[in-house]
Amino acid sequence: MSNSFGRRSNSRLPPEVNRVLYVRNLPFKISSEEMYDIFGKYGAIRQIRLGVSNDTRGTAFVVYEDIYDAKNAVDHLSGFNVCGRYLVVLYYQASKMHKNMDVNAKQQEISQLKARYGVE
Repeated sequence: MSNSFGRRSNSRLPPEVNRVLYVRNLPFKISSEEMYDIFGKYGAIRQIRLGVSNDTRGTAFVVYEDIYDAKNAVDHLSGFNVCGRYLVVLYYQASKMHKNMDVNAKQQEISQLKARYGVE
């Protein structure tokens, strides 16, 4: 009886591995088509979301159809040079993303309070 999963059924993945990748240090002018060209080499992509606001430019989320394709992309594209910039490719972890957002919100609130009360 043939196993359709082949080598994949035997490999255990670390818990942080998932189909959603968070990419940083992208050139600001990179297009969706260029992203598909780069990341599509490692498997079928469900979605790519490029950051467009001042806070999110240079970042993207890449969602693969298959978790093993996502792992392959992380293994091969972390540190990959695109237009003189070295990509940082990480697995998306909601808890860490929201934690960073909370820290940024707190820092912004502190800055506003300092400005209001003339504290440096």
